[in-house]
Amino acid sequence: MGGRTLPGAGATDEGPDRVVFHVDMDCFYASCERLREPDLRGEPLVVGMGYEPGETIGAVATASYEARAFGVESAMPISEALELLPRRADAATGSSDIDASDSDGPHPEASDPAGPDPDESGHYRTVDLDFYKQVAADVKAVLHDCADVVREVSIDEAYLDVTDRTAWSVASDDGGPAPSAAAGPADARTLAEGYARHVKARIEREAGVPASVGVAPNMSTAKVASDADKPNGLVVVPPGSIDRFLAPLPTAELHGVGPVTERTLSELGIETAGDLAEADPDRLVAELGERGRELFDRARGADDREVTPTGLPKSLSRESSLSATAEAERKRETVAALAADIARRARERGCLYRTIGIKVVEPPYDVNTRARSLPGPVDDPDLVEEIALDLLTEFEGTRARKLGVRVSKLDFGESDQATLEGFDGPADGTTDASGHHDSDAGDHHGSGRGDHYDPNDGPSARRGTLSEWTGKGFEAEETGEETDEERSQGARDGQASLGDWA
Repeated sequence: MGGRTLPGAGATDEGPDRVVFHVDMDCFYASCERLREPDLRGEPLVVGMGYEPGETIGAVATASYEARAFGVESAMPISEALELLPRRADAATGSSDIDASDSDGPHPEASDPAGPDPDESGHYRTVDLDFYKQVAADVKAVLHDCADVVREVSIDEAYLDVTDRTAWSVASDDGGPAPSAAAGPADARTLAEGYARHVKARIEREAGVPASVGVAPNMSTAKVASDADKPNGLVVVPPGSIDRFLAPLPTAELHGVGPVTERTLSELGIETAGDLAEADPDRLVAELGERGRELFDRARGADDREVTPTGLPKSLSRESSLSATAEAERKRETVAALAADIARRARERGCLYRTIGIKVVEPPYDVNTRARSLPGPVDDPDLVEEIALDLLTEFEGTRARKLGVRVSKLDFGESDQATLEGFDGPADGTTDASGHHDSDAGDHHGSGRGDHYDPNDGPSARRGTLSEWTGKGFEAEETGEETDEERSQGARDGQASLGDWA
């Protein structure tokens, strides 16, 4: 498009409402495998991480919708997936022995009546991230050509602000406005819907893989919309119809609600987004911290975040929820493990850091953060652990329900590390009355603000290493977004992971 609008868009009167697309690739890894093996289309397909052909180890990175019909889910062990969906190669030979070639065809005949039924078997492939990145690059080329502002959330997901390319104006001719053909509450076809169809068609034509697109005036509603009619869906939520769209949805469908939060809301008698929108916000804050206020706003369709281009992260962090405890050794062990993990992540990404901090969340949701600044950027895992544990001593005897470690003031350049002999950083412990981070002082005391993990605010490179390949981390498009609390408890995909805190 090169900055141009679709024909007719420039002649319309654009209203004040933004037009936001959330583009979510459908079962992206499976779609990529089908791109190079067309015979796999329409067949149950499982893509495994840490999986080798013919083996039973590894975990499910993604499962096609046909495989999900058999109960196969993201992050499920391959051995468990095989019990639900036998390998097609095994069905072809009628044998329970593993076919090491795993070169299964689309519809082989079983030679042994006692063997797996070919109609109840599927195909298994190994993750090929290099190939998927090639396909993703083609997708991103389309997105950046179709929008001036693109936020790449991951290899298979992005937000687009296309307000300058199209509009919410109803597309009409002499015969009057055409009815909308998209799912959702849109009654008449808008220019925004037509532009979304254009983007979807270009992705499929130029990258060869399908995408679902949600169209709405804000990011959180667009995210919910893209999940509402998968696969290959298009859901349009025009201004003025957000309440009608969100109200009947279960709370789990809202952006930011994972299983733990869903259970908490259910205990409060809140089952739908409509219930959440009518709830007492003060009670939600009492139960969920400031995240309760945010979810209350999202249930009402209030989200004023701008779509901002993804850049290099300003910080890296890890958190872990635990049963509220004041046990010193358990807290030290948790912080030491988090420190080691975050230092590893920083090294893998090739970045140095100048500030090391911790977070201690006291029940029910009292957030305390401490940080210490270094004289220069370093890559020193031992120092991360040492400073994190030293900062933790301030909270001896404090009951904690969550602990976190963060490195910030990141340096992705080739600068030399600081010499730390004789280093004696400033002792933290002061309180920032504003309740948020003072990056110059390297010191803050939080009150809940900025405490939650939001995938829209975090780095897009989160999915880069095999050790971080979890069903949620790589692909679980249909499961919805989770906060760091749900991630750390391994809630939705059956595998524990630690989230970032912004």
